[in-house]
Amino acid sequence: MKDFYQHGLQFGCTQCHACCRGEPGYVMLSHRDIEQLATHLCLPTRQFLLQYCRPVERYQGVFISLIEKPNYDCIFWDEGCTVYQARPFQCSSYPFWGFIVNSEESWKHEQSSCPGIGRGKLHSAEHIRALLDQRSREQYAQWSEYFSAEETG
Repeated sequence: MKDFYQHGLQFGCTQCHACCRGEPGYVMLSHRDIEQLATHLCLPTRQFLLQYCRPVERYQGVFISLIEKPNYDCIFWDEGCTVYQARPFQCSSYPFWGFIVNSEESWKHEQSSCPGIGRGKLHSAEHIRALLDQRSREQYAQWSEYFSAEETG
């Protein structure tokens, strides 16, 4: 079966920031994401994790996600992304996530919350597959790789 996006998909970010604000969710981080963000913020890794991250129990472990503000905005949202140059891969690869591009129906459903879907630049099927492949290879960091159980209660 061919991918429904075999001829590519249009997406152009409108900077509405709906993906960054207003709803609870997880921004799961890889080791590379953690290193990039800590370096960008000029913080030691452990300080970055304690200040901006939380442990999240999912799948087969306790992973690391960015924290959110009380209104569910991303911790790095302030009239725009304050860490845009170092943003996590999860953010930079949106909307080309597996569950969004697995069918035309799911792509169109996501369009109801993202006005950039179906507009702008045509992204080739090869580009989309490369992002999906990178995302599948991306190892999410585990909280226990940075903190012992005694340190985090």
